[in-house]
Amino acid sequence: MAEETEKIIVTIDSELSGLIPGYLINRRSDIEKVSAALDSGELEAIRAIGHQLKGSGGGYGFDFITNTGTAIERGAKEKNYEEIRRHIAALGDYLDRLEMVYD
Repeated sequence: MAEETEKIIVTIDSELSGLIPGYLINRRSDIEKVSAALDSGELEAIRAIGHQLKGSGGGYGFDFITNTGTAIERGAKEKNYEEIRRHIAALGDYLDRLEMVYD
């Protein structure tokens, strides 16, 4: 079993190196937006953010973000607040442990 502090290494195309820091900052912002939307019951906003994550992660080499976006979008459609919370927490943990290697 992996320890919670174990780094997650993702190899990224070096041509994307200038875009990655901003992309990841925006994903942290998404966590805050989803958390706020959970508090106010704005499931459509959560669904839209999940959909965006689903569409963008893989293009940058972050399949985990794509999969998490899919789960968040599904959670919003099913009104499953606990699933959304679980996946947002997992996204935060992923971002905390993420380490990029550029090739």
